[in-house]
This record gives sequence, C-alpha cells and structure tokens, in this order.
Amino acid sequence: MTNLLVEIVDAHDGLTRWNQPETVSASVHPNRTVHPSEGSAPMATQSLGYAVHVSDPVPISVPEPLPNGEGRTFQPISTTLVHGERDAVLVDPPFTADQIQEVTAWVAASGKNIIAIVATHGHGDHWFGDNEFATRFDAPVVATAGTIAVMHGNVEARPFAWDKLWPGQIPDAPVTAVTVPDNTLTLEGHDLHLVEVGHTDTEQTSVLHVPDLGLVVAGDALYNGAHMYIGESAGGGLDSWRDAISTVEALAPRHIVAGHKNKDLDDDATRVIAETRRYLDGAEAALKECSSATEFFHTMVDRHPGLPYGKTLLWVGAKTLYALREPGADPVAAAVGGWF
Repeated sequence: MTNLLVEIVDAHDGLTRWNQPETVSASVHPNRTVHPSEGSAPMATQSLGYAVHVSDPVPISVPEPLPNGEGRTFQPISTTLVHGERDAVLVDPPFTADQIQEVTAWVAASGKNIIAIVATHGHGDHWFGDNEFATRFDAPVVATAGTIAVMHGNVEARPFAWDKLWPGQIPDAPVTAVTVPDNTLTLEGHDLHLVEVGHTDTEQTSVLHVPDLGLVVAGDALYNGAHMYIGESAGGGLDSWRDAISTVEALAPRHIVAGHKNKDLDDDATRVIAETRRYLDGAEAALKECSSATEFFHTMVDRHPGLPYGKTLLWVGAKTLYALREPGADPVAAAVGGWF
C-alpha cells in the first residue's frame, strides 16, 4: 500500500478533479493515474502523478466538406501535466487562443509550480501556445535539438497554412525552446527523459518518458482513438514510424498519453501501441489497394467505424500522398495543398 496523489479524469469535459492523497493498492483503476516505482531516488517525493486535459476539436476555415459530407475540424489535443507534490512539467499544450485560455485555467487550478514546458515535436498545434504558457507560469520551453529545427519550419509555414486555417486564432510564436543536458529534466528527484524516436507523423520527434510512473507522453508518435495524419509518410515513413513505436515499446510503459486522443478512452499502453500499429498496417494496405485519395479516405473510414475524430487529417494526408504520386510533384505544394 502506498500513499499516492490520485487524479480522476472526467471523460466528459476533459478536466481533472484533484483529490487529496489517499491510500490505494499498486493496482489502481485505469482512470486513476500513478504509481511511484520501487527504488525511487532517495530525494524523490512520494506523490508523483499525471493529469490530462483534452481540448475539443476546433473548426478549420476551409468551407469545402470532406468526401463524406462532414465539415472540417481538427483533432482533439492532449495536454499533460506531470507533477510532484509542489512542482510540475507541462507537456504539449494547445495552440489557439481559446484553447490556451482554457488550459491556462486548468493548470492554474492545479496549484502546481510549473518548472518547464515541454514540446515533444515540431507540429505547431502542440507548441504555438508555449510562449503564452511560459510567460504566464515563468517557465522555460524545452525540446530536443531536432524538434527545435522542425519548429522553425512550422513558423515559416504559418502564412501559407496555419494562419489560413485558423485566421486570427494563433498567437505570435517565435521559437524560444532550449535543450537540456542529456535531454533530461528532474522533477522533485524523479528523472523525466526526452527520448528521440525519429520520424512519426513528422520528422525528428520525441516522447517524454517518466520511468517512475511507467508513463510515456507520446506526442504524435502514437494516437488513441483518432485517425492518424500520414501525410508526411511518403518514401518509407511508415516503416520509420513503426521503428519509433518499437522504441517506445522498449521503454515498457504502462500508460501512454497520445497527443491526439479520444477523451473517453484510457491510456493503457498495450492497447494504444497495438491499435496504432494496426492503423498504420491498414493504411499501408489501403494505399496499395486504392487508386485515388477519395477511395483511400472512404476505405479507411469504413474500416475504422470506431474512430469519431481525425477524418480531416485523414483526408489531408490522403490528398498529400496521392498528389506526390503525380510526375514532377512538388513536395511542399503537395503538403500545403492537402489542407485546402
């Protein structure tokens, strides 16, 4: 029996109810986070946990509907707070003004002192809000060198993509992230490791590993209950993504927080890994079978009826990959054009 700080995540509103420490056994309900591992460092606190806020999908400013007639919306976005008794690390907060306001209130309500804001990868939806949080909570933004390089590329793409898709909704976002020695942070005596996993849904991605929680905050290396963005997976990208998943699996996590998740689902690592692999295998098979982006879109929707989120990203990826099949295709034009 161990004295733990237990959080119960409300699957209906994406918010976390913060409870007082209680005595629980090592086997806890799936919606209750936590477990300091045996043999923690001598100075480590006994209360270590994580909480997740899932921001609902936001509309995209493209009037043309998806091939199935639905309007275009983005993915749900997961923000993770890894915390000790006093301090916490905030991982992958969202990017639009309304989402930032909502998550800022959630973090403030936790009462934790934020010591760092972590970006797992360079896609702007997971870090364009970082400087807002850094200013509010007086904390540095931390990322790997590879992620920082991709961040700069996403800033350059803002006028052509991000700011057209969400006009007036994204704050100024200069790249202020810094690296830390050995890609490791320390939270009240517990090590948190940024593990580089390479190509997933973009280049040079990482995950945050918290060994004493059996936790991986996976960014976009794994998805949980949403269609996956595979638009950057041409030329062997799916195989590289599978290698990244194997790297995460080797960390032996019990809990995986996916950057895009259905908030009604738990964070069970075994299930999340298996379902992500199954989706990538299915996408690869459908790419071989289908002769057009539209056919691919309908095939994937039909084969995954339990995925209510991410159909826009499925369509964007499909348009991009099939555009790249055309002779002389420009990769940048194909990537940007996929959104419009």
